[in-house]
Amino acid sequence: MVKKKITSPRKSRSQKSPGVKNVEPQTEASWMMRLYVAGQSARSQAAIANLRKICDTHMPGRCTIEVIDLMRNPERAKADQIVAIPTLIRRLPIPVRRIIGDLSATDKVLLSLELNPI
Repeated sequence: MVKKKITSPRKSRSQKSPGVKNVEPQTEASWMMRLYVAGQSARSQAAIANLRKICDTHMPGRCTIEVIDLMRNPERAKADQIVAIPTLIRRLPIPVRRIIGDLSATDKVLLSLELNPI
């Protein structure tokens, strides 16, 4: 298990992109993400890199990522009912959200996490 806190300089969120619906952005609260992966596979590495990029771009300085390698800790899959990997679980802010896959479809991931694209 590896815990990493992603931090970046804060960016202003007051500017809206054209064509984005008028949706309230998430508050400046801290985000907690848990990413389940299987060893050092290509999909696992892609999921980690894609999640870091999303956090750096859309939640700079507000995102904590916990990466759980199920090859080393298979018993951890039961707690969050993991049936496929990689799986991302957004623990905070509530409600909990799940995304299965390598997180390469950034727009879909942002929509699932209830974030506005920049």
